[in-house]
Amino acid sequence: MADNKMLEEVVRQVLQSMVQGSQTNSSASMYQAPQQVKTQTGNAGLNPELDYPLVSKRPELLKTPTGKKISEITLENVLNGSIKAEDVRITPETLRLQAEIADGVGRYQFAANLRRAAELVAIPDARVLEIYNALRPYRSTKCELLAIADEMEAKYNAKINAAFVREAADVYERRNRLRAE
Repeated sequence: MADNKMLEEVVRQVLQSMVQGSQTNSSASMYQAPQQVKTQTGNAGLNPELDYPLVSKRPELLKTPTGKKISEITLENVLNGSIKAEDVRITPETLRLQAEIADGVGRYQFAANLRRAAELVAIPDARVLEIYNALRPYRSTKCELLAIADEMEAKYNAKINAAFVREAADVYERRNRLRAE
């Protein structure tokens, strides 16, 4: 029992130092952004100066994939089994909120990466790995890549990633990086 208490205290100290570090960084000059963030999604109207980091400044926006509040993720709940692995996976909504923050500080490419990641959360891990391998040079035909793009769009509503795969198919074709049919 004493070991659990000591472990819990160490985790608390690490988490507290991370929050303090994030708060210090959030006031740095790289976070000078407009007062009201307007993005393509723009649904939360986040202001990076006021709302970042989300976990400490806007925790009410963050939920687990199973619907638990972020405040429910504690070492005690992990140890007693009420928090499972599926509770600590990131959600598409959290990734989109982070993308909105990134847009607000002018990190548009990073925001785009977060939006692609938000789409990928819906795709099973094993399928993501299969797609990754299919995208390696000389592994797929153009027809196979286009079928993957269609699947991503139709089955998983991953439109951004589907467009990326279609673009890769065209680039591979121009550069002779497709598997021969």
